Amino acid sequence: MTVEKTIPVLRIFDYAKAIEFYVDWLGFTIVWEHRFEDNTPVYLEVEKEGITLHLSEHHGDGTPGTHVFVWCTGLKDFHGMLLNKQYKYNRPGLEETFYDAWCVTVNDPFNNRISFNERIPGKN
Repeated sequence: MTVEKTIPVLRIFDYAKAIEFYVDWLGFTIVWEHRFEDNTPVYLEVEKEGITLHLSEHHGDGTPGTHVFVWCTGLKDFHGMLLNKQYKYNRPGLEETFYDAWCVTVNDPFNNRISFNERIPGKN
């Protein structure tokens, strides 16, 4: 077996709030979205710099409170960009972890969390 990609499915409850958080604030782009018909739950894929997430309003797709862990580089610049946008619902900190990394954790409006982590040079 060769794994091509792992894509977490995160449960959402409000399309507009999901777009405000993932697209407008975090900078993801919508790759595609699907509804079986008008006035039904949405299922969409968003992507940002190698991170792909599926966001679903469908009952049974994912559980609120999911935590996604991401290794990345350029975290301090990303953190600064997030703070400069002044998103009123989230002002994440930048912390040094016990596993010798910098970490920025954001919480979406549906209680899912994404921890962006960058190894601290010279410590690992």
